[in-house]
Amino acid sequence: MRSRTALGAPTALDARQQGLTWQVASILLDYPDEELVERLPVFQEATRHLPPAVAAPLRTCVEQLDGVGLTDLEADYVETFDNRRRHNLFLTYFAHGDTRKRGMALLRFKQTYVASGFDLTDAELPDHLCVVLEYAATIDAERGRQLMLDHRAGLELLRISLGEAGSRWAGAVEAVTATLPPLRGDEREAVRRLAAEGPPEEEVGLTPYATPGFDPGPAAPDGPTMLPMPAFPAPSTRGVH
Repeated sequence: MRSRTALGAPTALDARQQGLTWQVASILLDYPDEELVERLPVFQEATRHLPPAVAAPLRTCVEQLDGVGLTDLEADYVETFDNRRRHNLFLTYFAHGDTRKRGMALLRFKQTYVASGFDLTDAELPDHLCVVLEYAATIDAERGRQLMLDHRAGLELLRISLGEAGSRWAGAVEAVTATLPPLRGDEREAVRRLAAEGPPEEEVGLTPYATPGFDPGPAAPDGPTMLPMPAFPAPSTRGVH
């Protein structure tokens, strides 16, 4: 499989390397906890089995998380991902913002997971980047990769924004984008437009997320389902296999 580095040059990743990159990035981008801190050496070791184009940014992320107190990591995580619209880990937010269209986009994520037999818990929204990466790494690489490609502009804006901010998590997102094909002309234009305009604002007068609670069936909802605003996810038990 041919992928790209951050500079656009192709690099070769086999299926195992691709999955390992996605899973390590998923764990590093999750809300920090004691387990993450204790396992940072494991992730550092895992990068030895990856090509430099993905190993280097992952290693940088690990190094910038290592040695930082958990309380400080938690505070920095919230400040980074909860308080800045361009640092959002929810992929549909970049395309739809806080509008009712986002609810239907979330439903499509849920339907993709159901088709693969992946039962997502209610603790996490289906478009959270960590969830998408874990799904792609452990359940269905092609469908997970396609979800990332379908939201490529937002993913690239996240990479650019974290890099410009000097975030300690920038390397993890850079590694993820390095597993994807080079940007095409229309994709580059989409990234430029999103960078200039930002995610859509809430549509005045509309009830956001009027969706059937992620139910993949055809039944109509009893009423609007209010989905939470972007916020850090509940700690997970994901691990490297």
